Amino acid sequence: MWIAPEIKHPVCLHHPTRKSVGYFGAVNLRTGRLVIQREATVFDGQTFASFLLHLKTVSRRRGRRIVVITDNAKYHHAKLHLPWREAQAKVFALDYLPPYSPDLNPIERVWKLARRLCLHNYYFAHLDQVCAVVERQFLAWARPNDTLRKLCAPA
Repeated sequence: MWIAPEIKHPVCLHHPTRKSVGYFGAVNLRTGRLVIQREATVFDGQTFASFLLHLKTVSRRRGRRIVVITDNAKYHHAKLHLPWREAQAKVFALDYLPPYSPDLNPIERVWKLARRLCLHNYYFAHLDQVCAVVERQFLAWARPNDTLRKLCAPA
């Protein structure tokens, strides 16, 4: 089971010029493995569909159904990727959290930890430096790890 895409604010990294970059992300609850995709433009149905394809590709396991738990952002329900979601429902499905409950989404804990470890009390002159530091941490979490497994464990 994957806890995933909550990207209204997640690791939206702001620079003094107000440039930002965001990440789609999902955590495998069994292993703690993080899958991310950088999104420098907008979060919409098309970019979310791209992330879903990426997530399905990297998380494929023979004979196991993948369930992605996500919030109710408008682009998570986009008609653009509805036919694909319906066609994949037997092997790859989205389950939605109740509306207005971001505290139930464990990926929020990942974004908070990433900001605390990588960004708090540091000055970055350029957005590229911010991305490099954060993505180095994401790369460390791309392998199964106890840190995210415990952080995202259901209570």
